Amino acid sequence: MPFYQHSNAFDEKELATIRYADLVSRGASATRRETLEALGKFFTEDEIVQLTLVICMANFTNRFNDALQVKPDLGED
Repeated sequence: MPFYQHSNAFDEKELATIRYADLVSRGASATRRETLEALGKFFTEDEIVQLTLVICMANFTNRFNDALQVKPDLGED
C-alpha cells in the first residue's frame, strides 16, 4: 500500500488527488468510477480533465526524458 495512504500530512482532497495521479501514472485502466467520484467531491468535471492532462503531460515528459537519457535543466551552471 502506498505510503501516502497512511500519512497524516494530507487532507482528504490531497489524498484523492494523489491517489488519482498514482492510478493514472501506473496505468489509467486502473481508474474506477469510485476514484472519479471521490475527485468530484473537490473538483468540477473541467478541473478533473485539466488535472488528468497535467498528470499525463508529466508522465509523458518523464518517459520521454528517461528514454533519451535527457537530464533536466535545473538552471544550474
